[in-house]
Amino acid sequence: MRIVLDTNVVLSALLWRGTPHHLLSTIREHASIQLYSSAALLDELADVLTRPSATKRLALIRKTVREVLADYLDAVELVEPTDVPRVVPNDPDDDQVIAAALTAGADWIVSGDVDLLSLRHHHGIPIVNSAQALQQIAK
Repeated sequence: MRIVLDTNVVLSALLWRGTPHHLLSTIREHASIQLYSSAALLDELADVLTRPSATKRLALIRKTVREVLADYLDAVELVEPTDVPRVVPNDPDDDQVIAAALTAGADWIVSGDVDLLSLRHHHGIPIVNSAQALQQIAK
C-alpha cells in the first residue's frame, strides 16, 4: 500500500501523540505500507516547523527541527512530480499533495484539510482523514 500524508497530518504526527501519531507509528510497523512525499511537501513541512506554535512544541518535546525532519525522512520515499495539476480550488499548496500522490501511484491521501477532504478522491485515489486511514489499516 502506498500513502501520501498531507503536511498537517505529518506535523501532528511528529509533534503530538493523537491519531496522526498513531497512524504514523502503525504505518512504520507494516512493511507492506510505504509513505511517499516530495521536495515541495518537505519544504512546506520545514517551513511550518519553524513557525512559533511549532517551535514552542519542539521545545516542549526537546527536539530540533532537524531531528524531526530526519525522523520523517527516514520513513518516506521521495518522488519528483513533473506536473502539478491545478485541482484544489481554494488552496494551490494542496495541489502538491495531489501531485505527489499521482507520481507515487498512491492508494490513499491522508489529510486533515477540509479543502482536500471535500474532494473525497482524485483519479481514483481516496482522500481520507487520519482516523479513517488508521481504521482501515487496523482491519
